[in-house]
Amino acid sequence: MGFLKRILRSTGPEGTPTADQADSFGQLSDEELQTHMGIDRYDAFDLTAAIRPSYDLQIIPRQGFRQDEYRDDASGAVVPVLMAAATRNVLMDLFLDLIDPLGPVVDVVLETSHHATGGHQDLYREHIDLPVLKSTLLDFEDILLNDGCTGIAIVNPQRQQEVQFDEHKMLIAYGTPLDEFERILIASDVYPDPKLRFVTEAEHVHSSNERYLGEFEMLKARLGIDSDWS
Repeated sequence: MGFLKRILRSTGPEGTPTADQADSFGQLSDEELQTHMGIDRYDAFDLTAAIRPSYDLQIIPRQGFRQDEYRDDASGAVVPVLMAAATRNVLMDLFLDLIDPLGPVVDVVLETSHHATGGHQDLYREHIDLPVLKSTLLDFEDILLNDGCTGIAIVNPQRQQEVQFDEHKMLIAYGTPLDEFERILIASDVYPDPKLRFVTEAEHVHSSNERYLGEFEMLKARLGIDSDWS
């Protein structure tokens, strides 16, 4: 299927690829797949190019956030989480606003699945000034918004807080307190909804291309991250 050369990766709930789920997209004709990938608006919600919901729309994307928690299996620790979805035209600005509470100096984790099957790599950079980081992120807005194989997390280890802008273009804030993150979301018309379901909680498909792999390497270099792909 020619259109699949665009590096489409079908995944199920929790982002785990399965053969059956991959087949549900693989069984589509080129025309059906291109039509589905070309739909970037559901009601008032605009998607980036990075991800599309299942062909049968098990979950229809919409804006909002909900509270959740992350459980560390190794330590047993429970960390409060805010998970948010926002329409495309506010997404980047909202991410930049959400990292402000982390403080003037932060750590950065670049997340990539360009070279991985069924998982991703985390590439770490410590101690970067927030204004410098924001300037760099704006220069690479296209890949951060539209590449389904690139994610980024901004971390303050001392405060034990993190804001993630993941491969699915979800915004996720970890740690305590979360009040300021909530205020920022609501100020951008992203409102709490405990019943909200995200595209990641059903079958979905990621999209990328070779150009974004090159841009990822440039972003990695700008952030001062030195790594190989072993």
